[in-house]
Amino acid sequence: MTGPNARTPRRSTLLRATTAVGAAVPLCLAGWLGWQSLGHSAAVGGTAAPATSPAGTATPGTTAPGTPAQTPTTPTTPAPSTTPATPAPSNTPAPSDTPVSPTALTGRTILLDPGHNPGNSAHTAEINRLVDIGNSRKQCDTTGTETNSGYTEAEYTLDVTHRARAILAARGATVVLAQDGDRPWGPCVDERARAGADAHADVALSVHGDGGPAGGSGFHVILPAKVVAGKADNAAIVEPSRRLGLLLREHFRAATGEPYADYIASDGLDTRSDLGGLNLSTVPKVFIECGNMRNPVDAKRMTDPQWRQRAAQGIADALTAYLTTR
Repeated sequence: MTGPNARTPRRSTLLRATTAVGAAVPLCLAGWLGWQSLGHSAAVGGTAAPATSPAGTATPGTTAPGTPAQTPTTPTTPAPSTTPATPAPSNTPAPSDTPVSPTALTGRTILLDPGHNPGNSAHTAEINRLVDIGNSRKQCDTTGTETNSGYTEAEYTLDVTHRARAILAARGATVVLAQDGDRPWGPCVDERARAGADAHADVALSVHGDGGPAGGSGFHVILPAKVVAGKADNAAIVEPSRRLGLLLREHFRAATGEPYADYIASDGLDTRSDLGGLNLSTVPKVFIECGNMRNPVDAKRMTDPQWRQRAAQGIADALTAYLTTR
């Protein structure tokens, strides 16, 4: 949406040599250097030698049972440390791996609202028509934004919404879309707001990508301000929508690793009274601006299908948490 509408930490490994009990033969310099090389290799991913061998099996550098002891002619190489190296953490958080029952959302209905429409740009007269949002009149819809390479917000929102729908349906939910790219333009923001009530939905969520300044990045969640004016009265949904928004902020960040927006909102939350989709909704509803499509770093993420799958996972996990914990 554009405008008002639209270390890896360094890994330290402690290398410790173990000295055979009763042996006090000094290691020669060459053997010591060789041990250092072997020990370092094992610590960063090599296979450490076992500390003990199965019964009856000779361990290299030792004497098999029943064999007279002989003085080795070369220094015995001590076994490298068997303490496993600490793996480097991934910079990309994995999607939620918490098992969710396939019936967790049975009987629940969710309205997903993919922002904008791929056909809006060819129907400017229709989408520029003003509609009543209670406290003002706003454009029916907008074309949305796009990346510098031309990947549109409308394409992004449909893809992520389809992915989220599949996850939610697998958990037993009935998922209704406000639009599915199957109409030439729209719907208008007032119709999108009504879609939740029309579907008898328990909750609604609108998916967007922002068109902010190129130097700004990150995601944010838009919460409804209380609006009781004209045809708008969303007083009953403000508090439950805030709870949904907090869960969405938490789960989306956990799934994607995307930071909070640094150019708008505060700690990833923005409360607004100028969006018809929130003013006119009678179902708890929030918007998510998944990233800034005008920022090259965010754009790279948002054009990556694997990242979009994680975005959908975060959205689905938030909706699941909202519907199963209240």
